[in-house]
Amino acid sequence: MTDHRELLTGLRAAVRGEVDFTATARALTTMDASNYRRVPLGVVAPRDADDVAAALSVCRTYGVPVVPRGGGTSIAGQATGTGVVLDFTRHMNRLLSLDPEARTAVVQPGLVLDRLQEAAAPHGLRFGPDPSTHSRCTLGGMIGNNSCGSHSVAWGTTADSVRELAVVTPRGERLRPGRGWAGAPAGLRDLVDGELARLRTAFPDLPRRISGYAVDALLPEKGADVARSLCGSEGTLGVLTEAVVDLVRAPRARALAVLAYADESGAAEAAAGLLEHGPLTVEGMAADLVPPTADLPRGGAWLFVETGGDTEAEARARAETIVRAADVVDALVVTDPARQRALWRVREDASGTATRMPGGTSRTKSGGGTEAWPGWEDCAVPPARLGAYLRDFRSLMADHGLRGTPYGHFGDGCIHVRIDFDLLTGPGVARFRRFSEELADLVVAHGGSLSGEHGDGQARAELLPRMYGARTVALFERVKAVWDPDDLLNPGMLVRPAPLDAGLRFSVLPREPVDVAFGYPADGGDFSAAVRRCVGVAKCRTASVSGPAVMCPSFRATGEEQHSTRGRARLLHEMLAGELVTDGWRSTEVRDALDLCLSCKGCRSDCPVEVDMATYKAEFLHHHYAGRRRPAAHYAMGWLPVWLGWVARTRAAGAVNALASVGPLASAAKRLGGIAGEREIPRVVGETFTRWWRGRGGPFGEGELVVLWPDTFTEHLSPSVGRAAVRVLEAAGLRVALPPTLRPGSRPVGDARSRSALSLLTARRGRVCCGLTYISTGQLDRARAVLRRTLDLLEPVLATDAPLVVLEPSCAAALRTDAPELLHDDPRAARLAARVLTFAETLERHAPDWTPPVLNRPVTGQTHCHQHAVLGEAPDRRLRAAAGLTGEPAGGCCGLAGNFGFERGHYEVSSACAEDQLLPSVREAPEDAVVLADGFSCRTQLEQLAGVRGRHLAEVLAAALEK
Repeated sequence: MTDHRELLTGLRAAVRGEVDFTATARALTTMDASNYRRVPLGVVAPRDADDVAAALSVCRTYGVPVVPRGGGTSIAGQATGTGVVLDFTRHMNRLLSLDPEARTAVVQPGLVLDRLQEAAAPHGLRFGPDPSTHSRCTLGGMIGNNSCGSHSVAWGTTADSVRELAVVTPRGERLRPGRGWAGAPAGLRDLVDGELARLRTAFPDLPRRISGYAVDALLPEKGADVARSLCGSEGTLGVLTEAVVDLVRAPRARALAVLAYADESGAAEAAAGLLEHGPLTVEGMAADLVPPTADLPRGGAWLFVETGGDTEAEARARAETIVRAADVVDALVVTDPARQRALWRVREDASGTATRMPGGTSRTKSGGGTEAWPGWEDCAVPPARLGAYLRDFRSLMADHGLRGTPYGHFGDGCIHVRIDFDLLTGPGVARFRRFSEELADLVVAHGGSLSGEHGDGQARAELLPRMYGARTVALFERVKAVWDPDDLLNPGMLVRPAPLDAGLRFSVLPREPVDVAFGYPADGGDFSAAVRRCVGVAKCRTASVSGPAVMCPSFRATGEEQHSTRGRARLLHEMLAGELVTDGWRSTEVRDALDLCLSCKGCRSDCPVEVDMATYKAEFLHHHYAGRRRPAAHYAMGWLPVWLGWVARTRAAGAVNALASVGPLASAAKRLGGIAGEREIPRVVGETFTRWWRGRGGPFGEGELVVLWPDTFTEHLSPSVGRAAVRVLEAAGLRVALPPTLRPGSRPVGDARSRSALSLLTARRGRVCCGLTYISTGQLDRARAVLRRTLDLLEPVLATDAPLVVLEPSCAAALRTDAPELLHDDPRAARLAARVLTFAETLERHAPDWTPPVLNRPVTGQTHCHQHAVLGEAPDRRLRAAAGLTGEPAGGCCGLAGNFGFERGHYEVSSACAEDQLLPSVREAPEDAVVLADGFSCRTQLEQLAGVRGRHLAEVLAAALEK
């Protein structure tokens, strides 16, 4: 038995890169994007080919298997292993050279595809294959799986773009595989020469035949291409350290024809007939996967057919030719790049979207719909047989009582689908096996390949004899023996595979629901089901975002897997499993990974399966610190409403501000409060918003009543926002009231119903609070108590029809989502959530005829991440447009994120998040730009890092009204 300590010592002595055998490193690599889980011994991040050779030598000495890993987005289980995982994303991730004349690039295996595309684009070039994970998948992983993507009808598979490879064999030999037997290991040519007849007859002729080893690429009539034969070998033959790849000329202009059909069968039958027009893509999907907001022509299924040209007119003409040739229900041709990107996002997110289907009766059904899983993600048939195959496929699913929504590369006959297998129970797993065996036979009957893109891995390798027969599979085993006689590389994949129903990642999770504080309504109240949402497609690992996207700011700041949404979900999964992370809710591994989660909620909207890490973090902190002393910041900032309320009652704002301005005293206060020394303590106002309100009198006017929420930030730190909102709302003809702090005896005005509502509002006193600061620090018992008191105080408001206008986006998001999920046993919380409106929503719904003042100025600044993730931005965009405010505030996250950026140890990451989008957008903005920032955190970050004053939209409009 291997002594792991000796292995660790040997690796650290031999390898210059990082060697990490900690529970965290192992937990982060137990899974990829498949149904499988294998626990590695440790992770090595090699710096170069010498490190790879050294790691292989040490592992061979101890008989420990090695698994190469890129972005970890493999769907068949091949990026997991029980030995040492080689992580190429940390160091071996560079573009070494790019030759525009030769149209080639030299890349390292850990290079993310989008980085290559960005480097090639200025030369009018691109790498042809482009899987939907292009923003995080690596070239090494693409070569290992022979990835394809939506443009394969034009530019083929990854194998079609590989010219030469550099590999290290398991026994340390350095080879450069290419054409004409270049880089072939000893014995490979003799093996092939003895099997020429089989190689010429045993492999189906398909554009997407990925299953098994591509040994037929070694035929003399195919150029004896050793590099091509390694594509799709899933890291089982050699370890890639470098690749020379071909680039293609990118069309200068593109058009997207969206062809609508009555149903999926109609779209599938039509796809092959469009290939004669030379399209760049022929992608298909049905209505099941399309959000209701998608701007698609009417129909039940669609083909996305992209065309190219030197000019927009040429690309459009080709698209319109295809529309005329197609027999469609409806069609749309789009040439605007932004609109094309929006449509393509619908397709790219399908791999995540398909994991949650509405309704159903599967045992895995949760409140948010049926859970669906990969496993038969990408089998392929001849394109002309796709329609018939899909009918048989759906019939087979019905026979087994399963559901799934096929989509994908219709032009290549390659189908993606997530199926609602029950992988939690014995009978469900048995049905998964029976279905897999019968579907394999169905694919073969249609002349297809078990894998058409993502490889066989563990999901399909056991079934390869059904496709190739025993003798060809035996040939694969002989090929493996030539390259890897010690079976060191990724054992259990492709040859001598592990059973397709072994090592399922769900088997280690608790069988009974975990006792939790939040209700998790979209997951049937089951925290394990919530954690299972992460299927590993890793959209959170995107290194750069554009537009309004937020997820995942901490990963973009650190580049570390444990600071991605996926990484944190993996650690929570292992915490529930209890094998690697053994301390449960007390886990320091999970705590440390969640420490840099900004609770921005970006994953709630940007993650295709809507993982809500902010809620999971609050849940974890609640349990982790139960009965224990918390960090000082939890008391200093978690209880912020209490401290600020005390300052207001004692009228001590002047004294507090004076003390905060004295360096030594401020430093001491920050140390005691767990606040970063680099931060300035915000100034507390002398006159709170409600004190100003009481002195003002009112409400005034005869219009519809709206109740303005005096959140903690508006009340104590920026009452100018509240005053501005009152000015604008009243100018729009609305009557503004505050919740229970209204002064008794206020002059009743308006109709009888409004006067009754006002009399109820003035009947109680007290302070309402959304509980945000307690939720974000995981003080959920306190948050519940605060929210219940708030609901008691708001009962008069809830008895009326008046909306609650919340100016601070984070508070509005807390009331709209956190409150009903935390108080899932109190129906008043849901009624309150339904009343919550943002400033822009209030004007749009309750003053639709009001016209704002027109400023005719550009905008910059920050869209609050909770606004983007929970509340929606469309009403704000329409209000800005009506006011002549052009452009968009920055996406991403400002990095302050409430208490996060103030906590000790977070300043560097907080600043890096601000530099991601916010600060560059402000620096590059025109001098007359309006700096918008509705969130107090965003305004504070702007002021402290850039010396710029951001303003709430209400302040901008109020100032314009005054003029």
